[in-house]
Parts: sequence; structure tokens; C-alpha cells
Amino acid sequence: MTDIQAILEKIEAGELTAAQAAGMLPAGVVDLGFARIDTDRPRRCGLPEVIYCPGKTAEQIVEIVRTMKQAGQNVLATRASPDQAAQVKKAFPEAAYHETARAVTVDVNGLPEPYGLVAVVAAGTSDLPVAEEAALVAERMGARVERFFDVGVAGLHRLMRHIDKIRGARAVVVVAGMEGALPSVVGGLIDKPVVAVPTSVGYGTSLKGLSALLAMLNSCVPGITVVNIDNGFGAGVAAALINRAAEAK
Repeated sequence: MTDIQAILEKIEAGELTAAQAAGMLPAGVVDLGFARIDTDRPRRCGLPEVIYCPGKTAEQIVEIVRTMKQAGQNVLATRASPDQAAQVKKAFPEAAYHETARAVTVDVNGLPEPYGLVAVVAAGTSDLPVAEEAALVAERMGARVERFFDVGVAGLHRLMRHIDKIRGARAVVVVAGMEGALPSVVGGLIDKPVVAVPTSVGYGTSLKGLSALLAMLNSCVPGITVVNIDNGFGAGVAAALINRAAEAK
């Protein structure tokens, strides 16, 4: 590892220019061979790199977790299978497996005190894995999160019971499969940004979430942003960043 103190001393002595010193600073990447861990991401983006588990072996995930811990960063691993989670917990007993969200967390530092409000709204129980992923991510980025689940368009009275609380959020994540109508309904009732998440829930012509995705992209309600199918992670990050920006004002 580059000795930053030595670099600073050379700058002070006039032996290095600022440009030369910048080229000698560590790049913020740890090369494991099978993965290059971006340890500078918290400074640049406000959250550590996140481990996407599908396609990785349990051994690879454990090594990435170890590297991130050594860098002093909290760990979030998404879409973890029960077996992958068990292997991580075996290596790091302090790890937590969030079964519904299909995520593993390992904390080195305490999480920030929750602030603001992100509402996570899910159409049906089958949408919960994606909704919980969004909620977990937003919480780990500091947002206070309230969940409003099983309030789909087949029974709008269920949604209307909570609409005043939803209106109080800084950002609203709306998760729905089937025809994907719920984000349009919510967006037509509130004055806050809506992050819509289509899910792959539904019968044959839902086309594994494509119908919901197209419906959300074609919404006539302004202020709706759509992420990819089943991308609860991306929705949670977007909502948390909106919440963070509002806090900074």
C-alpha cells in the first residue's frame, strides 16, 4: 500500500508536485483475481459496493465480504441463496440473512440514525421479495422506511387507508406485477417522486414482468421513474438518494 504520509512529506519538501502525488495515490481497488473491489465507492457514491450473489460461488462471496470488512465497510449482498447465506454466516457469525429480501448484511460500522421518510408500497404478497429488498437498501442508506403491503388495485380501499401517510414520504417506491397499474394510481394521488418497480409476478401474458414494465413506462402520470424488472435494489437506492438530498436542504 502506498505510504500517503511519505507522499505528503515529499510535497511539503518540494520534491513532488500535486499532479505527481495524485498519480501515486492508491486507486481504491483491491484485486482478488476473480473480482476487483471498489473500496473508494463510499466516498464517490455515498454507499459501499454491493455484492450481487447470483453467478458467484459461496467462496467468492466470502472473500469479497472479508475484503470489504478489512476496508472498514458495511456489507450488503443481494439475491443470496440460503446456501450462500449459510456459508457467509459460517465465516462471519455476525452476518444477518434477511430471508424475504434475499439479502445478507455484515456490519462493521453502525448504521446512520434513520431520517426523513421513504414509503415502500407493494401491490401483493407475491411482490414482497422485491419490495423488501428496496426497503432494506433504503434503510441501510439512512432512510426511515414505512411499508404498505398488499394494497393493489384489485382492492383500492386498502391503499386509501394509508394514502395520507404515503403522502408524507419524500419518495415512494411502488412495486407491482401483473398489469403494473399501481404506480399510476399512487402517482395520481401524491405530489412526491414515485420509483416504480415492475415484478415478474403474474400469469402467462404478464411475460415475466414485461407487461408491467411497459405499463409503467407508458404511464400518463408525471413524476414516475421506472427501474428494471425485479430491481428492488435500484429502487431502494434511488429513493434513499432522494431522501438524502431532501435532508441536506
